[in-house]
Amino acid sequence: MRVPALCFAYHSCNNHANHENLTEEAKSGTVRKNTTAKRFESEVDGELAVSNYTVRGNVIYFTHTEVPPSMEGQGIGKTLARAALDYARENHLRVVPRCQFISAFIDSHQEYQDLVDADTG
Repeated sequence: MRVPALCFAYHSCNNHANHENLTEEAKSGTVRKNTTAKRFESEVDGELAVSNYTVRGNVIYFTHTEVPPSMEGQGIGKTLARAALDYARENHLRVVPRCQFISAFIDSHQEYQDLVDADTG
């Protein structure tokens, strides 16, 4: 499996405890939450797209999203963003979008704007 540049090394995510509280879309296998690596992941044809995060208290910070060039234009970044933000909503987490992609996604999707932490977002 090739991991995109600038992303952390891949950690196997076979432990179903790492997949708690995901949306139905994410549970379908399209997106998985890898708690060990602190990222949401989507794998297609051996390539891995990721959205990294950190949680502190009731705030989730999205720090970086990376989609390999071969996966671009397929909506995988948007799927990662939706799954990650749905997870935040379902778990009552405030969102700080430090990642430009997640920030732009929130800006263009009004249904997620209420999640942004007004003090730090």
